[in-house]
Amino acid sequence: MDQTMWLCMLYPTILCFLWIRHSTSLLQSSWCPPERYPVCPVMLCDTGSPMIHIKARSSPYPGSQVKRFPVHCDKVRWSREWAEYDPVDYTAEVVKAGPEWADPDFRDSSRLRHVPRFNALDGVINRRSYLGVYDLDEDNLPRNPMGRTGMISRGLLGKWGPNHAADPIVTRWKREGGGKVIHNLSGKPILQFIAIERKDSKQWAIPGGMVDAGEQLSTTLKREFGEEALNSLKLPGPEKVRMRKQFRTIFSKENAMKIYAGYVDDPRNTDNAWMETQAVNFHDDAGDSVGDLNLHAGDDAGDVQWLDIDQNLQLYASHTRFLKSVVELRDAHW
Repeated sequence: MDQTMWLCMLYPTILCFLWIRHSTSLLQSSWCPPERYPVCPVMLCDTGSPMIHIKARSSPYPGSQVKRFPVHCDKVRWSREWAEYDPVDYTAEVVKAGPEWADPDFRDSSRLRHVPRFNALDGVINRRSYLGVYDLDEDNLPRNPMGRTGMISRGLLGKWGPNHAADPIVTRWKREGGGKVIHNLSGKPILQFIAIERKDSKQWAIPGGMVDAGEQLSTTLKREFGEEALNSLKLPGPEKVRMRKQFRTIFSKENAMKIYAGYVDDPRNTDNAWMETQAVNFHDDAGDSVGDLNLHAGDDAGDVQWLDIDQNLQLYASHTRFLKSVVELRDAHW
């Protein structure tokens, strides 16, 4: 075989290899869904040290008396060898019952209808992470990319791997006599947000929730806000029509800014299942749209109200971090 013929055969092979490599690179760099909202500059400039989750190692586990295997801060990272690590295996009964929103136990081959596709869009279930490609453990189950939690299985979470949520942060300026209220120490205007009190932990939180399989993020943001802050599921027909008209203004792209997309330090997290969210700020600068909202706590909330934002707020999961980004974006008091 002469040199020309050899090169002709080798060239397509090289091209094919490069195409496959390029396609894989594109796949692994496109985990997040397409942007639907402008991105907050504060979010892009967050170059602090990697988070070490704290609430995800807390005991007892929510809704139970189950205690995690203690994990000290210096043992959180998977890169740290720890032969003595013996995490507690716990899945809540409500998850074991097999509701529609929960995965089966993939360790039980008799319950498997199909092999799950982790790190991918698995049918209508998004098993991709905002953090990129996550590892699988010796049982071929997802491994929490932020490290050990002292617990394996799913706890209260339905999905193995990332459980996606959406958090709508609806804000306005605090006003008196038609003008913005200025804090006497910082000299900056005070920002308020709509908060719900969670029934499970009694903590104040952003009125967000889980993204249903196949659901658009924009739909989740509106649905969860309506259900938790306005009790939309129990509104009569005319009130629902009025609410939808209000939402067209409040949740418009002109009022929106994506604050965060990533891992949430949530007390429900385990080594094999964890919370991720997109937090989007919907700001009513004039305050005339959100002022017409008839706040009424839904079934999952104990209370709902406008809260002043400052550094002393003790909120659920990573919600304080999200609000700090909103404050920096709006140049408000903290």
